[in-house]
Amino acid sequence: MLRAKPSNISEEDYLQGELTSEVKHELIEGSVFAMTGASANHERICLNISRKFGNHLEGSPYEPFGSDMKVKTGSNYFYPDVIVDCNFDEAQPYYTETPIIIVEVVSKTTRKTDETIKLMSYFNIPSLQEYVLIEQDYVDIQIIRRSDAWLPKHYFLGDQVTFESINLTIPVEAIYYRVHNEDMLEFLS
Repeated sequence: MLRAKPSNISEEDYLQGELTSEVKHELIEGSVFAMTGASANHERICLNISRKFGNHLEGSPYEPFGSDMKVKTGSNYFYPDVIVDCNFDEAQPYYTETPIIIVEVVSKTTRKTDETIKLMSYFNIPSLQEYVLIEQDYVDIQIIRRSDAWLPKHYFLGDQVTFESINLTIPVEAIYYRVHNEDMLEFLS
């Protein structure tokens, strides 16, 4: 994530700018940060989990969204990789304030923000039940749940991951399907 504009910008100006920008930006404490491109492994993980969520939630009031949907928390706006929302406000079609699950696929360049600024911001969302951090360079899924007092739990190859807020259990291997990292290559051989 690179800082694009060091000065304070209003939420209204930020939201208006995002409608016409070719590059996505996050608004953090009044500063705008450009989003960088994603790797193939990052995209594989996002699509795998989005597909599992979407298939499971079909016909339910819960709705998964991908990385083009913003989450508003306080005066900050973030683009998580995947979210699940059950109370989407159609009056605000470009962001939500009511996700129940937020998923971030972690890379070397996003780790600090995902594990600090976003973590603390997301904990302040009353509807949020689970914050999921998925490593792309090795196999490790961390779920931080409100029901567990926001204490993290890790899942590795051979484990089943349960997303309690939507009653879905899937194997770790399904989330990492087609991902090319050392852990997965060793597991498949």
